[in-house]
Amino acid sequence: MGQDGNVITELTTDHRKIDALFEQIELQPVGDQRRRQLADELTVELVQHSVAEEQYLYPSVRRFVDGGDDLADKEIEDHARVEQLLKDLEGRDAEDDQFDHLVAKLRLEVAEHVRDEENRLFPLLAEVCTPEALEHLGGKIRDAKKAAPTHPHPAAPDTAPANKILGPGIGLVDRVRDLLAGRNR
Repeated sequence: MGQDGNVITELTTDHRKIDALFEQIELQPVGDQRRRQLADELTVELVQHSVAEEQYLYPSVRRFVDGGDDLADKEIEDHARVEQLLKDLEGRDAEDDQFDHLVAKLRLEVAEHVRDEENRLFPLLAEVCTPEALEHLGGKIRDAKKAAPTHPHPAAPDTAPANKILGPGIGLVDRVRDLLAGRNR
């Protein structure tokens, strides 16, 4: 996901990739196993994106943006709902009665969250941070995504410092789990 660039560019690029994955899922015939494979890809992207935001974006919002605590808390609540939907979707076959319903619910939750970040949170952050700070934060986000888990863990901590300490270990376990299951990217 993403590319070299500031945090806003990095995360917006992630948002477009996530949108594209939802579109690809919807293009597949109902019950087709390719939908399940794409849902797995979507899960990895969403989990890694969310973990990186929770580790670096939201602490920066708390620190620099007026009212940042409330904004960050709202975004973390959004993540919790998305992560629970991902957990509910995990392991369901594309032919499962609930599969399409969960994907549709997930898409609505994610779309609302993305709109809020791009239209409210990102502009506020851009107002108070220097371009250099935004670039530095973009690098931290990219690094965090590399070590982040690949499966939803709704019970895992989502705030510092616990998320920065436990996240990479959970990510390592997930990548071993993926390798053993043949779900490596």
